[in-house]
Amino acid sequence: MSALTPPPLSLYIHVPWCVRKCPYCDFNSHEKAQALPETAYVDALIEDLQPDLHLAQDRTIESVFIGGGTPSLFSGEAYQRLFDLLRQQLHFSANCEITLEANPGTVEQERFLGYREAGINRLSLGVQSFQNRQLEKLGRIHNSANAVAAVHTAREAGFERINIDLMHGLPDQTTREAVSDIKTALQVGASHLSWYQLTIEPNTHFHKQPPLLPVEDTLADIQQCGLEAISEAGLKAYEVSAYAIPGEESRHNLNYWRFGDYLALGAGAHGKISMGGSILRYQKTRLPEHYLQRAGSRTAQQHTVNTEDLPFEYLMNALRLHEGFTPQHFEARTGLPFSTISGTVHALYEEGLLEEYGDRFRCTETGRRFLDDVVARFLP
Repeated sequence: MSALTPPPLSLYIHVPWCVRKCPYCDFNSHEKAQALPETAYVDALIEDLQPDLHLAQDRTIESVFIGGGTPSLFSGEAYQRLFDLLRQQLHFSANCEITLEANPGTVEQERFLGYREAGINRLSLGVQSFQNRQLEKLGRIHNSANAVAAVHTAREAGFERINIDLMHGLPDQTTREAVSDIKTALQVGASHLSWYQLTIEPNTHFHKQPPLLPVEDTLADIQQCGLEAISEAGLKAYEVSAYAIPGEESRHNLNYWRFGDYLALGAGAHGKISMGGSILRYQKTRLPEHYLQRAGSRTAQQHTVNTEDLPFEYLMNALRLHEGFTPQHFEARTGLPFSTISGTVHALYEEGLLEEYGDRFRCTETGRRFLDDVVARFLP
């Protein structure tokens, strides 16, 4: 394994609290029982950064993503203080993309204005559906009118880059409802859509009490008609569940999928750093109360990725992208020769699951439908 070319560096910040845990959610989110400890949490984030500063290796932060939980429960003042302190210790690019996840039921214009003043320049709104009956089933705290108003309010506050999260394959959902959700999101001005199928995950309420989901034929019809509606609106698919007006792709998520590096701050946050000839993965302590109480580093786990696992980890990300990957990029990000995977790549090509696109390999349409199976072929 040769020395790795340092890839672009991002920063992920996790805010673990939410108003109410949704029945499908398996993220590290915790219902708030009282006033949020904004000041103490910002203090903990900055204290947690100190032992990790060497991981940045003097690189510039190209993007930041603040996820949750519900990060929009924090005030603009809290984020202003956080970024003032972060900028004292990290280098941010002049056009750094800074995204905040927001729940349409937790924001108003004054708060959006505060986020803009803090330097946040992109929003990801967790709408999930514009159908009130579906929002109720999903346990969301907002309704359709709240969602539409949130987009308009964000625009008025100066946000030009807005992603809307939508799910399909919802309980008893029709094709007409799914397509209506897409059209509404585009009509209110989303420049980016994250459109993904509801999956039932372990350790969720839906796993314990599964809802009645659409049958396979309906799911296939939703997928086909939904993609047609997205394409007709001028958005391009660039990842298996991400669609954007050209130029509006999420730079932060692209860095993940291109096997870039990212620092981690916040309860339960995960990080990945390339150092010399190895890749370090680490995770912060998960429970908010433990994160707040712990002194110094909040890193709970870390490990160096085994060389034999690198092809799978790289391709699990790269093959999600419609652009695919080049042999040269694989070598630069993993430190391994392309010959490590060339046999499997060419076998998948012969099976019609991968295709050559210029100097790239990418999934065919069939390969994308069976992506998990394709990626599994690279397991050690």
